Amino acid sequence: MSIASYIKVIGRGREGARALNRDQAHDLMCQVLDGRVTDLEIGAFAVAMRIKGETVAELTGFFDAVRERCIDIRLDRPAVVLPSYNGSRKVPNLTPLLAMLLAQHEVPVLVHGPARDPARVTSAEIFRDLGLTCARDAGDVAAAWERHEPAFIPTDALCPPLARLLAVRAVVGLRNPGHTVAKLLGTFSGAPTMRVVNFTHPEYGELLARFLEAAGANAMLMRGTEGEPAADARRLQKLDVFIAGRMRAELSVPAQEGVLAGAPVLPPGNDASTTASTIQAIVSGAIPAPVPLATQTACLLRALVSITSMQAGAQEAPEPAPATR
Repeated sequence: MSIASYIKVIGRGREGARALNRDQAHDLMCQVLDGRVTDLEIGAFAVAMRIKGETVAELTGFFDAVRERCIDIRLDRPAVVLPSYNGSRKVPNLTPLLAMLLAQHEVPVLVHGPARDPARVTSAEIFRDLGLTCARDAGDVAAAWERHEPAFIPTDALCPPLARLLAVRAVVGLRNPGHTVAKLLGTFSGAPTMRVVNFTHPEYGELLARFLEAAGANAMLMRGTEGEPAADARRLQKLDVFIAGRMRAELSVPAQEGVLAGAPVLPPGNDASTTASTIQAIVSGAIPAPVPLATQTACLLRALVSITSMQAGAQEAPEPAPATR
């Protein structure tokens, strides 16, 4: 098979390119993920979509294809999912801290992302230095939750075809729709999840908000901290909470404004071992958690309560009365 017909549609530049519908996007991504196309076609797909940009319909089709190829992780209660794909360049990566703060409240937390990045400090590396094992399958994830620990699973275990698509960036030099989808992954079977979806560029924030609305998703949408889903420990960014696709202002948190009252306690460096040591001190209560991280944790806990209440209401709703003539 070939995706040449799709590339002809999306590859005519920003002005001439046309959008694919959901079914076309799904078919295109299925062929890419299943290795039914050449490396040249995958490169052309990556470049064309980078220039054109995704629509909600295309992103939905791409997401469906990736989700179908993820391993099955079953939940017995609502969980929080933290896609962690950027790591740390300058400031410490505190996504593992957010995961551990939530786990202290007995919330199942799944973090997924790359195991290594030669230019960044990944959550996987910090998990390792915290003494937390990386999961390789659904059983490992369940075992971590039974220990009341957050679970980390690398992308190549969660969805091997997606990991291969993400690796194209190292060759082509450009991100592709796989990177956007990766930050949206977080729906599993058995119970609903609360995803923390982050973006770097404002136009992606607008696209992701429309996607979450169209998907009827439960999610926290925020501008990332160096592309990570944990709040900036120095100044809280806006946290928009979506429940069943509707933005809930009463559950959301506005951005912090004004002069900072004081500097938070941060790791003296951003390497994995130093970050892990500071996280351990915060979790043990030796030093306080940065206020933005504590605020984000409380916001997610309130969102989970809302999801649980909605789920309970749906289960208790009476059966509709039979129609009468």
